[in-house]
Amino acid sequence: MKIIFYEQHADASLWLRDLALALPGADIREWQPGDTAPADYAVVWRPPPEMLACRPDLKAVFNLGAGVDAIVELERTHPGTLPPNALLVRLEDTGMSVQMVEYATHAVLRYMRRFDEYDALQRAHKWEKLVPHSRDEFTVGVLGLGVLGTKVVERLTTLSIPVRGFSRTKKDIDGVRTFAGPEQFDAFLDGAKMLINLLPHTPDTEGILSRRAFERLAPGAYLVNLARGAHLVDEDLLHAMKSGQIAAATLDVFHTEPLPEDHPFWRTPRITLTPHISAMTLREESVAQVAEKIAAHARGEPISGIVDVKLGY
Repeated sequence: MKIIFYEQHADASLWLRDLALALPGADIREWQPGDTAPADYAVVWRPPPEMLACRPDLKAVFNLGAGVDAIVELERTHPGTLPPNALLVRLEDTGMSVQMVEYATHAVLRYMRRFDEYDALQRAHKWEKLVPHSRDEFTVGVLGLGVLGTKVVERLTTLSIPVRGFSRTKKDIDGVRTFAGPEQFDAFLDGAKMLINLLPHTPDTEGILSRRAFERLAPGAYLVNLARGAHLVDEDLLHAMKSGQIAAATLDVFHTEPLPEDHPFWRTPRITLTPHISAMTLREESVAQVAEKIAAHARGEPISGIVDVKLGY
């Protein structure tokens, strides 16, 4: 069994070591430009197209993240990047859902209890008590009800916060009002006080966080984007914040990462920025899952997490 590995920003030696321990006997190497030697499996994060193209022997590509948009986009812009018979497999949870729930819950409570405003008052040396938002009227809408989105809405219901969920196809979650498909998108948005985005990035969802969407939310609403920067129309958010339609935003993902120093988000009051850390890939958990799936596939057994490349998830 031959495995190639690529992750530009990781310490490849640690990943190679752990994969070797989990898959004894496998021939595992870090891919380098010009490497066209045979490989059965690829373990990657944002690979260059030449790594995967022209590999008819490749059986599966394992993506080191839940979002496979970078690979799907490669296939769109460079047709033939993915070998026709190779599966594309995403990570399933591996500790990411706990992190995402922590991040989303913190953001909800921070805005509902107005802690971000207390931070500003402290910096201004002002002693002032603010009336918290009414819990019953602080409706949170979660865009995307995959593994991560479902975990988030389930946690928020335990806080007795009104929660809505939106997905491409209908899903039923106890205690959550759910909406599905484009025809129910406006109804999902209408009057929500907070919007949390956990959608997969596809052509249908690109730019979905736009002026049109913001205008359907409650006045002074809050935005949290934890999915991809391409979901957000930056200029529309800045306009909505200037008008007061969006009171504050927490952004963990951006069109360009790192966020350029001259981007207006850096200097816009009440925008909170974090460097794509809402749910980080955990090496040990990820290696265990990928190794288990590679071994199962090599034995001819079915595996989960297979992506429909046409849908993008």
